[in-house]
Amino acid sequence: MNKRPLVSIVTINYNQAEVTCEMLESFRRVTYPAYEIIVVDNDSPTAPDIIEQRYPEVKLIRSKSNLGFAGGNNLGIDAASGEYILFLNNDTEVEPGFIEPIVELMESDRSIGMVSPKIKFFYHRDTVQYAGYSKFNIFTISMTGYGFKQKDDGRFDKLLKTNFCHGAAMMVPMEVIRKVGKMPDLYFLYYEEHDWAMRVKNAGYSIYYLPDSTVWHKESISTGKQSALKTYYFTRNRILFGRRNISGIAALLSMAYMVLVAIPKNLVVYLLKFDIKHMRAYAFAIWWHIKRLHKRFYVNDFKKHSNQAIKFNKESKLIQPQVNPE
Repeated sequence: MNKRPLVSIVTINYNQAEVTCEMLESFRRVTYPAYEIIVVDNDSPTAPDIIEQRYPEVKLIRSKSNLGFAGGNNLGIDAASGEYILFLNNDTEVEPGFIEPIVELMESDRSIGMVSPKIKFFYHRDTVQYAGYSKFNIFTISMTGYGFKQKDDGRFDKLLKTNFCHGAAMMVPMEVIRKVGKMPDLYFLYYEEHDWAMRVKNAGYSIYYLPDSTVWHKESISTGKQSALKTYYFTRNRILFGRRNISGIAALLSMAYMVLVAIPKNLVVYLLKFDIKHMRAYAFAIWWHIKRLHKRFYVNDFKKHSNQAIKFNKESKLIQPQVNPE
């Protein structure tokens, strides 16, 4: 048997050591013979010591601050030795043979820059969360996830060249990371993998959804399915993604759609529901951009802006960015 390439598994822990241990326990059954696991603790208030105690084979990196999803994963990249990096949310569990199909696909075609497996809901075992993404709509700054909340009845069992990977589970060759750079850490939470995918595609690589591999996702344990923090970051980063990836007349039309349609509509919906908490979160996300209308967030110029989100959140006293991603 040929020697298998080393795969570095990178996952982020924030105050969820028990959940992370459940993910690590599922790796005890993994059949792929060549992998390492790197857990980045994003400055958790409670010490992640049980991870080291129960899983001494794991490399635990303790960040001195919460760097968010991208920043934490970038620390993991720096510590990785693998030819491939597999990013997994800590609230996932894996099938024993899930790595082999991904590696085999990537080994068969060096033009592939990203692959995500089929992702299914952990607590609804027959239901799909991710089976690929549609094209990016440059006017509404949105994309549609295929298979979301649909039964896994065979419709999503075909290998698919897609537009975006899912941040909960995605593999990227280290060679690609060296070429396009690490994750854009300006986002902190949400949309960073979509921005990264745009850079990967712009570099000439393709992205695939692979149904022969399955990961189970417990989904949004940290931030909550309807948390104000999630509303804030989804809103802020959706617009930020558009500002970084849309130009010319399309950018003007997209801005018009947001100002004339999307923003008024969402604010009215929150108001009619008397949902002041989410309305404030949404408003603060818009305000973040209003204060920065003069800035140009270039795709390859995110570093100098990377701390602005954290600083603004602390000033607003609306939310603190001390959460785990997705």
